[in-house]
Amino acid sequence: MKFIAMMGAAVMAAPGLAAAQDSDADLAKKLANPVADLVSLPFQFNYDCCYGPADGERVTLNIQPVVPIHLTEDWNLIVRTIVPIVSQTQTTPAGGDALGFGDTLQTFFFSPKTQGTTVGFGPAVFYPTGTDGLGSGQWAAGPAGLVLKQDGHMTYGVLATQLWSLSDAESNEETNSTLLQPFFNYTFPSTTGIVFNLESTYDWTREQWTVPLNVGVTHMYKLGEQRIQAGIFGRYYVEKPDGGPDWGLRFVVTYLIPS
Repeated sequence: MKFIAMMGAAVMAAPGLAAAQDSDADLAKKLANPVADLVSLPFQFNYDCCYGPADGERVTLNIQPVVPIHLTEDWNLIVRTIVPIVSQTQTTPAGGDALGFGDTLQTFFFSPKTQGTTVGFGPAVFYPTGTDGLGSGQWAAGPAGLVLKQDGHMTYGVLATQLWSLSDAESNEETNSTLLQPFFNYTFPSTTGIVFNLESTYDWTREQWTVPLNVGVTHMYKLGEQRIQAGIFGRYYVEKPDGGPDWGLRFVVTYLIPS
């Protein structure tokens, strides 16, 4: 409950600014595009069950600001950051409860201002911000790329990131992982969206896939002049390491901020 209270306080503290330059349907469609020219502040609440022999639980609040920077008339730089706050209970045989920050991932997508098919590419940096044993203890970096197409109400594509260790950790294995995230979003004129994605990660060191399938529904709301998109998802782990979670839930609140 302490962790949920933290999430609620963070959401209430978000900026109450209006994004009135676009219709709600346009904004909902932009949010389906990871490299859209739109400033947003998502709070992504994740619950995962049941880790290890003790059926441990993990709750993660990802704070994920997205900031576009206008480089030229034809190009944007989209900076996406994920700062996790983690609460877990007995997710490993010898592990106890823990509450703190996880490692931070930041990606920089250079993206041309195009309609229809969109590409983005650039570096990804992994910062060892984890506390209380919740991080890798390593700096890592690598390339990131994205290809997507928006066709009518549909948005679909794939995001990929590769990370390699930049420094040696005394007690942890080196980072060498690939993230592949195919996604599909159908946005209705009412702003309701149907979302499917796979957040597939391959650990090259351990030769192990982790593949959660997320299926959910999103919708745009107004609080005064403030536009907010909320979504709820179910998650099933198609592939996982030994002792990994079986299923999960996700709730997302995204604040839209005018640039």
